[in-house]
Amino acid sequence: MLLSFNGNIWLYPKPIDFRKQIDGIVLLVADHLQLNPTSGQLFLFRNRTANKIKILWWDRNGFWLCYKRLEKGKLKFPPIVDQAFELTRDQLGWLLSGLDFIKQVALPEVKATNFF
Repeated sequence: MLLSFNGNIWLYPKPIDFRKQIDGIVLLVADHLQLNPTSGQLFLFRNRTANKIKILWWDRNGFWLCYKRLEKGKLKFPPIVDQAFELTRDQLGWLLSGLDFIKQVALPEVKATNFF
């Protein structure tokens, strides 16, 4: 599933109604964020109490809706604004691990040219 993902990752930091399922979230992406929900990009959404996250992803012929609920603690989200912003794959991993992804620093990318 997500192992083959290589597109943009969008986080909408304003809490949404977590009763929304695929159709409601697709409308939010298309109408409010003005992005194409079938573009193959990931769209991340949070709840008000910051202990749940939903990820919407279009995979060739249908939508995936992934949902994570923390049993203890909260996810670290940036300040609430009414616009989406792009994350890196590293930042997504940090967010889902409960780290403050804004404060983390990724190691520089290596372009290997010599192989032993």
